[in-house]
Amino acid sequence: MLGTRYHLDSSWRRPGDGRVLIAGSPLRLFRLSTGGAQVVAMVEAGEVPDTAAIHQLLDRFVDAGALHPHHPQAPFTAADVTVVIPAYRRLPAEIPAGVRVIVVDDASPTPLVVDDIVNVNGNGNGNGNGNGNGNGTTLLRHDSNRGPGAARNTGLAAVTTALVAFVDTDVALPAEWLQPLLTHFADERVALVAPRVAGAADDSWLARYEQRHSPLDLGTAAARIAAGTRVSYVPAAALLCRTAAVRDVGGFDPALRLGEDVDLVWRLAAAGHRCRYEPASVVHHQPRRSFVALLRQRFGYGRSAAALARRHPGALAPVRMSGWSVLAWLLLVARHPLPALAVAGGTTVALQRKLTDVPRRESARLAGLGHLAAGRQLAQATVRAWWPIALVAAAADRRARFPVAAAFLGPAMVDAARSRSLRPLLDAPLVTADQMAYGAGVWAGVVAEREVGPLLPSFTNWPQRNGG
Repeated sequence: MLGTRYHLDSSWRRPGDGRVLIAGSPLRLFRLSTGGAQVVAMVEAGEVPDTAAIHQLLDRFVDAGALHPHHPQAPFTAADVTVVIPAYRRLPAEIPAGVRVIVVDDASPTPLVVDDIVNVNGNGNGNGNGNGNGNGTTLLRHDSNRGPGAARNTGLAAVTTALVAFVDTDVALPAEWLQPLLTHFADERVALVAPRVAGAADDSWLARYEQRHSPLDLGTAAARIAAGTRVSYVPAAALLCRTAAVRDVGGFDPALRLGEDVDLVWRLAAAGHRCRYEPASVVHHQPRRSFVALLRQRFGYGRSAAALARRHPGALAPVRMSGWSVLAWLLLVARHPLPALAVAGGTTVALQRKLTDVPRRESARLAGLGHLAAGRQLAQATVRAWWPIALVAAAADRRARFPVAAAFLGPAMVDAARSRSLRPLLDAPLVTADQMAYGAGVWAGVVAEREVGPLLPSFTNWPQRNGG
């Protein structure tokens, strides 16, 4: 796309003579031709030749998550967007300004009335499929409760604009939320863009906890969205999509009461579309009313994992890592540190021999970081997906108690040391309860669906290779 500029992913490294590039999510190794290395050097300097051939070459790095595009101009405006809001029992506090709005009442016991919404600002007219309020807001209603996915599909069927935004009732949209998202649609392959969903500004302790640990907040770094990557999902709290693309894949799966947003993203990606995470746009999600309500929410998220795993085999693996990393950590947990170090050292040497065109120091760095990342993954999986097994093992065998305790406390201690703050340690009990609630939901879903995918690790080889 002419005029496009690119930002380097945080993983970007070009060691040695510059003919090898290591970047992306999952991490990939690109071997560059002389011309490719020259183009990459220009990208690093922010001086990309604005030609179709160059952008076509760089598209490969975009698809790998190594580069993130910035388009100078959006092909759409707010007039091309319809916002669909699934609602049950309550309406949003405000209707977003400058766009058409469809509110779908999913059979609330007391029917909702759009005139009850304050600060209504629209620019269209009701389309006759429900009750309009004359200010661009249309209200549709289900006769029975069908879930948020079905409610969004009902709204989607009434959309006449090129783009549709799905927004939940507990999300506040700042005035400038749309523009950073709209620019991505200059790429015709982009079907979905998601903003950052940050915790709402609130002085309550629970709101502050959500601001630090909400699973809806996926951070400040732009990313592609795909299973098995750094940003593997985005919530439907706020999404902007091409209407035709969502319709082509069948919309949301109404059979999924939770996880329907993750399923939609993965089906769009499987259909060949690009999905982008754009944290330059920030919307705000209201916190749960109590920690019990938060745990209930996390349980529901976990319970959706088995149904998603049935639809997307392998995508819900609790860990993805080299089998050699697993062996090294298992030996360390079994109190065999010397064999563990031997395995880690052996894999480092093997990687150096495999990557002959990568400096030995860089290969060692990659191997070491890979083993450390694997340890953190294993600790998180122990606390989330595998905690029932871990607690039984700790109760049955005294030797298992230390590694289980390390899994529960180790990540917080590492984070506290890195940040030079006690906050990670103070949050640790709540984070543990949070993660265990998710894990309990995973097990409930596994039993209900008879699908063990969310409990099974995935062993992969590194590095994946690309030419360039």
